[in-house]
Amino acid sequence: MSSKQALYESSHPIAYVRPVKVADLPESIRKQVEGHETLYSVHNEDGERLAILSHQKLAYFFLRSNDMKPLTVH
Repeated sequence: MSSKQALYESSHPIAYVRPVKVADLPESIRKQVEGHETLYSVHNEDGERLAILSHQKLAYFFLRSNDMKPLTVH
């Protein structure tokens, strides 16, 4: 690992992007996202949900624009 990469990783908190089936979400959320089968839940290192977004690329963009390092969870 280069020193530049190590600096990036140490200065950017990790966050996780996880696909979520809309059918598994509360009804109040399902009503707002008609037409989607899957959303992407974004969580911080402690597992706290930060956001639910409509597209995986949008989730990654959201994290990077907030100086977080995105990882995917299956």
